[in-house]
Amino acid sequence: MWGEVRDREAGKIFPSFFASRVRSRRVAALQLSNCKEIVSPHRGAINTIQVDLTERRYLLAGASDASVAIYDIQHASEHEQNGLIAKHRGLLVVDKQHEYGHKFAISSAIWYPVDTGLFITGSFDHDVKVWDTNTVQAIMDFKMPGKVYSTAMSSIATTHMLVAGGSADVQVRLCDIASGAFTHTLSGHRDGVMSLEWSSSNEFVLMSGGCDGAIRFWDIRRAGCFLVLDQSRSQLGRRPPISESALKKVPVTRTTAGKISARATTSQKRLHPGSGSKNSTIQTKGLNLTGGSTAQRLHPGMSSSLNRATSHYGAVTGLKATADGMYLLSSGSDSRLRLWDVESGCNTLVNFEAMRLQTSKPLQLAVTQDSALVFVPCMASVKAYHVWSGLTFQTFRGHYESVNCCYFNWHDQEMYTGSNDRKILVWSPNLLAVNEMEADDKTADQDNWSD
Repeated sequence: MWGEVRDREAGKIFPSFFASRVRSRRVAALQLSNCKEIVSPHRGAINTIQVDLTERRYLLAGASDASVAIYDIQHASEHEQNGLIAKHRGLLVVDKQHEYGHKFAISSAIWYPVDTGLFITGSFDHDVKVWDTNTVQAIMDFKMPGKVYSTAMSSIATTHMLVAGGSADVQVRLCDIASGAFTHTLSGHRDGVMSLEWSSSNEFVLMSGGCDGAIRFWDIRRAGCFLVLDQSRSQLGRRPPISESALKKVPVTRTTAGKISARATTSQKRLHPGSGSKNSTIQTKGLNLTGGSTAQRLHPGMSSSLNRATSHYGAVTGLKATADGMYLLSSGSDSRLRLWDVESGCNTLVNFEAMRLQTSKPLQLAVTQDSALVFVPCMASVKAYHVWSGLTFQTFRGHYESVNCCYFNWHDQEMYTGSNDRKILVWSPNLLAVNEMEADDKTADQDNWSD
């Protein structure tokens, strides 16, 4: 540790690398916190939790008893045992008795991305409600055609205020907070939509996972989905690095029709050994996207074979994009976790070790900031897997019943989990273990001097 500090002071390592090493040590030392406790007022299973994206201070939780609560995870409500245990009680609780409260289980609760003054809830009573945090009143109410399984808002959006809602209906609906009306209806799934996730690199791209086993990509500026993930279409390992030749500009010419087309380079014109002129003609036709009919046939949303592709053998229960937006993690009722390359739409074939997942309700996955670990609720425990190798990094046990959701707070390197046992547990770094790691590094850096 101290050697890295000296290297950082000398400018030998980058600040981002030093910060990444410190965060990695803290994540590796996660354990059930013995000094922080969240006092849950819920009388049903905890289905969803999220920490606000602005202050990283307020935890929002929704439960099956139709209650939603907000907790201050940085300032305790009270202390016990001479200040050793900090208890965090709900700052506000909305239940069935509230004037605007939901009538059935809350399946999704999310913060408005840029302000803690608003939060959104989705429930099995077919309602998606927008709440004012200060007045604790529902200021908007969107009626969905079925039980609401998932809601999502883009954390990087600057041009729209859309809430995506997935329900037992086959359509994904986009609710506009600015106008209070539905703006889009995305049709393509053949069964209910259980999970939704906005791209973390493009504010207009939405990903949906349905009970039909399909994961669809939507560009909300265009009609129809533009990509359907197929588990049989695969690639091995990470995406290859960009070569210098690929960074060179491709010469562009203008055709007589006024359309722009890219001129093929010498490497593209050269045929592979053993390939004939027939194969060359097929490849040329496949690359010609200037014709309207050809482009329409290549559109996954229009092709019947690609349109029926599946990502899991069963319902897609969870979706989570990496921070850079290049990869997507999905969980299914087939007890499989898959890693997808977003650009190519390929299954990376990372073999995640054996797990047992719930099949009856959506699961909330979590990923570390550097996309090195993914946290997956596996029945009564939470397992952390290495994203790129699929190996189990650690198993977190503390709940008595099945875990439904987990959230990793990268600001404090803490994880929060909610379960059917009505409890919200806090997992924080063990300072003793972190100090031991730093002590080992310090011992390795010291010289042995004899007296």
